[in-house]
Amino acid sequence: MIQVTVVDRDGTENTIEVPTDINLSLMEILKASEYDILATCGGMALCATCHIQIIEGLNNLPEASDQELDMLDTLPDADGQSRLACQLHLHPSNNGMKIKLKGSLQ
Repeated sequence: MIQVTVVDRDGTENTIEVPTDINLSLMEILKASEYDILATCGGMALCATCHIQIIEGLNNLPEASDQELDMLDTLPDADGQSRLACQLHLHPSNNGMKIKLKGSLQ
């Protein structure tokens, strides 16, 4: 199990425990944990409604794909810590990661 701290849009923080043997994206994990994420495109990196900011642990993530970077470029509030949760699969090296939800609710 790894632990990920999630800062919701209202500033509340919760830690979720994620089994390392499941093949789900971070977006799917967040939705299963009842976070309000639209994920309009179903995880295809086409809508950016699962936009997150990596507060801690960015260096333990793989590089973003060109498609993910292209989508992030369309967001006015994206920065160097921005990622799409649908494009991230967690591994033991991501234990202790802290993220902030940024994606649109509409």
